[in-house]
Order: sequence, then structure tokens, then C-alpha cells
Amino acid sequence: MTHCGWNSTLEGVYAGLPMITWPLFAEQFYNERLVVDVLKIGVAVGMKEYVMKHEDRPLIHGIDTERVVNCVMGVGEEAEAMRKRARELGEMAKSAVMEDGSSYTELTRLINELLLLTGKLTQQ
Repeated sequence: MTHCGWNSTLEGVYAGLPMITWPLFAEQFYNERLVVDVLKIGVAVGMKEYVMKHEDRPLIHGIDTERVVNCVMGVGEEAEAMRKRARELGEMAKSAVMEDGSSYTELTRLINELLLLTGKLTQQ
């Protein structure tokens, strides 16, 4: 289960696990749409919008929680497809941060460019 903060979302993807999404405020609702509608590796618990006052927040009932847990943990083609997509995205994320992966390579390039700008690295 995730509140859909960006770090939590990335951690869930990296772990290769489907997610139950429960956003609370800010960009979390947009991140939820990414997880549920775009990546298709999550199920929304039902929070629809940010509510400032705690006492004004809608209640999420046990039946809603049971529904999303069953969607993620259940049997059937849809649940298995979600778990498979989550595993595949997790493998992609892991390979991106390994040496010679896309994230690793681009971060290394950024560091080298910054070092060039500060004069701590000479042009190669």
C-alpha cells in the first residue's frame, strides 16, 4: 500500500510489486493515475481528492480495502497480468541503475559535466 508520494511510487516500481494506492494530497493523485491507469500495476482504494480538514475526509470502509487487496492478491488473469507487469517494470528499474544502465550512465554524464564546469575535471 502506498500514499503515492514520488519516492514511495519509485520504490514500489523498483520492488516489482503491484500497489494499492491511497493518495492524500499534492501530486500524489497524479502519481496514482500513473500507477493505476498508465502502468496498470495498481488499484485505487478510493480517495478522489485532497481534503484539507481531517474530519472532512471521506471514510474508506473495510469493504473497499478488502476489494483492492483481493484485486492485487487474487487469482485470475487480470491479477496475474498486473503482477507480471509489476515484475517486468521492477526488472527494468533495476537494470537502469546498474552500471551501464540508462540512469547510471546519465547521472555519470551529469556529474562529469558539473565537474567540467567547476574545473575539477578536464575535457577527455
